Amino acid sequence: MIPSTYPSQDEIARLTARMLLEIEAVHFNADKPFTLASGLPSPTYIDCRKLISFPRIRSTLMDFLTVTVMRNAGFEAFTNIAGGETAGIPFAALVAERMALPMTYVRKKPKGYGRNARIEGAMSEGDRVLLVEDLTTDGGSKLSFVDAIRDTGATCGHTAVIFYYGIFPETEKTLGDHGVALHYLCTWRDVLAEARAQGSFDAATLDGVESFLDDPRAWQAARS
Repeated sequence: MIPSTYPSQDEIARLTARMLLEIEAVHFNADKPFTLASGLPSPTYIDCRKLISFPRIRSTLMDFLTVTVMRNAGFEAFTNIAGGETAGIPFAALVAERMALPMTYVRKKPKGYGRNARIEGAMSEGDRVLLVEDLTTDGGSKLSFVDAIRDTGATCGHTAVIFYYGIFPETEKTLGDHGVALHYLCTWRDVLAEARAQGSFDAATLDGVESFLDDPRAWQAARS
């Protein structure tokens, strides 16, 4: 069912951050940084996969994501919703259900047997596809999924995520140069603001995280 309420984007960001903190999907540790998929250190880590285990929060965030996409891209902008393997698959299914659209998913690479397909499900030439993922950092991993979708003859000019790091200035340019618009619910700045408001972490930890957010590349270079 398509949601009928439309909170402001600021309120969506605040509530999304609150929910992520509530289920302890947010991890801050400046003293013992986490290692990102890129191999670089970070005092922040977020686990959006945890959301699938919390039905009330999961449902609310999927309503938020659906209305955000429709508000930004249009109510009839898409004919197919695709999830990126693996974290994007459940969220794509939930958005597709709300928008009453077919759902597909995109493999990271061909499976190596059978049809050797990257697209699972029914995607046709001319389909207008929304790529759904859990999060994006620098946008790079989305490009391979988008290219696989376009190889079918479908178009893909939009990707939607629950969480966007929002600290690497090249991200939206990387996606934009590839003809892809990014839609998201909240960023690290939103999470930090809500964490401060709630007192979710001690002040020293939050100050350390803010230092990273202010200049992530310099912070990483000093610790690599």
